[in-house]
Amino acid sequence: MIILTGPTACGKTARAVELAQALGTGEIVSADSRQLYRGMDLGTGKDLGEYGSVPYHLIDILPAGAKCNLYEWLRQAGQAVDDIRARGGRAIVCGGTGLYVEALAGGISLPEVPENPELRARLRGMRLDELTGILASMKSLHNTTDVDTPQRAIRAIEIQHHYMEHPEAARMTQANPSASPYTIIALNIDREERRQRIERRLRQRLDNGMIDEVNQLLAQGVTPEDLIYYGLEYKYLTLHVTGKLSRQEMEAQLLIAIHQFAKRQMTWFRGMERRGYHIHWLEHNDPQFISKALRIINAKA
Repeated sequence: MIILTGPTACGKTARAVELAQALGTGEIVSADSRQLYRGMDLGTGKDLGEYGSVPYHLIDILPAGAKCNLYEWLRQAGQAVDDIRARGGRAIVCGGTGLYVEALAGGISLPEVPENPELRARLRGMRLDELTGILASMKSLHNTTDVDTPQRAIRAIEIQHHYMEHPEAARMTQANPSASPYTIIALNIDREERRQRIERRLRQRLDNGMIDEVNQLLAQGVTPEDLIYYGLEYKYLTLHVTGKLSRQEMEAQLLIAIHQFAKRQMTWFRGMERRGYHIHWLEHNDPQFISKALRIINAKA
């Protein structure tokens, strides 16, 4: 299994497509926690036009407003990878959701965690920093890169609370970096260039109609609360179109949030290396990227 990852705005999709074409039988499995949802295109950067004839999986498989957790994503990703292998293809898992990447590489097997209404009631109304503080005290694997709304933090606490009450389930979550054969290639990008790309991309998406996309989702019946749950673009644009933020406030706060998100992604990847995962870092704009990536992949074969 090939995993291509890196921080937001570093060009993962384009590189994954190039790699799939170079391999000849490559198929892409998205490891993005928000590209799962139909109608959420500009805000998630699906860039479907970049795929060309390369098959892709785990994109547009759920309606907007649904909530896919790690358990469900692992189940679907595992099925996609197995199906690609059975047809003689090469699976390229591509995305920047660190927990998804690590869980798949580490062979984590999760039980489904039910909702806990009493716990949710106790946590409702708490600030995000209070919730993330609680979550940080629960020394277990969770996705800090995507916990940027109270709803997501409450769900993460709910999952960790379930593991505390059911130790046999918690034991199943222990990652093992050598559990399955994989090659992780990550795109490295200079911090200042990353900042510039993030800012340029945000302006382009706003110019291309990202606000209209949010209005359309709301018109289709997706609630503001559900859109805010997805965080980042959907959080701040929803606050704008519902009158909570001005256009200027929305753009400024969203830009800060995306920069912070990219930093958290890099922190996660460095943490993966400390936890025993070997990551091959290649420059995002290296003209020899494909030849270097193929050498790395073939060396693992």
